[in-house]
Amino acid sequence: MTEIDVVTLIRNALIVTVKISSPILITALVVGLFVGILQTTTSIQEPTIAFVPKLFAIFLVIVVFASWMVQVMTDYTRDIFFMIEKF
Repeated sequence: MTEIDVVTLIRNALIVTVKISSPILITALVVGLFVGILQTTTSIQEPTIAFVPKLFAIFLVIVVFASWMVQVMTDYTRDIFFMIEKF
């Protein structure tokens, strides 16, 4: 295994990580921003109000995107095993 193969493997691992985590992180960002604006306009400063909607939204995103996430991870794992087989 050359240095190029190792760098490619690490780069692909980072890309897969970003792909899998981006729907969850974007959802948390949007819901947090919406709740923050809502709390500012209503002058309610309770920290649990921001936590509960984010929790439900993230759970919903995981349920919706779970099959896609598993498929991306499975494809990456299969590619790693094929690389091992090559060497």
